[in-house]
Amino acid sequence: MSIRHGLLALLEHGPRYGSQLRTEFEARTGSTWPLNVGQVYTTLNRLERDGMVVQNGEDDAGHALYAITETGRSELKTWFEAPVDRTSPPRDELSIKLAMAIGAPGVDIRRVIQSQRHHTVKAMQDYTRLKMQALAAIENGDGSRERDDIAWLLVLEQLIFQTEAEARWLDHSEARLIRLSATADRRAANDRKAAKGADGDQVSAPPAPHRAGTRPH
Repeated sequence: MSIRHGLLALLEHGPRYGSQLRTEFEARTGSTWPLNVGQVYTTLNRLERDGMVVQNGEDDAGHALYAITETGRSELKTWFEAPVDRTSPPRDELSIKLAMAIGAPGVDIRRVIQSQRHHTVKAMQDYTRLKMQALAAIENGDGSRERDDIAWLLVLEQLIFQTEAEARWLDHSEARLIRLSATADRRAANDRKAAKGADGDQVSAPPAPHRAGTRPH
């Protein structure tokens, strides 16, 4: 998640102070990725160091205001236009957990999958309920928060699609493990059968040769 670009996007609407930026960021994303004020000011300091924001006086309450610069606008434009890089995907705890569970002593990986599936489906149901609330807010709102409600709706729909995909992946993983286990069992059974057959084989002595001029009885 690019906090720096999110703050730049908010600053393009005008000067803001730290806690105001945090509030607007969380309103726009439905607090899916909560920020603390320390994070915001640390990011603002880095943006100021990089010439993307400048301090722009204070408001009536004495809060230090920050404004975006032309360098910041150029950076923001590039961010909006460039696709999100997927060549180095972020670490996913669930994928790592299942990878490490393979062959781990005392771990029933199918139980791990089933437990995660229950949690994922519950999360998907919660996101769907929140989506209905967001749609109702957009339909019945007075327009003052419509931008935030639409942004929250898009975030929720992405979370719904993500959990749906995760549930399908868990189903696929469980089915894959069942097939691989069955294949391993068949291979082990065939190996045991082959070993048993090899142990029971006996080499027969060749028949005695017949003397010339005699007929076998």
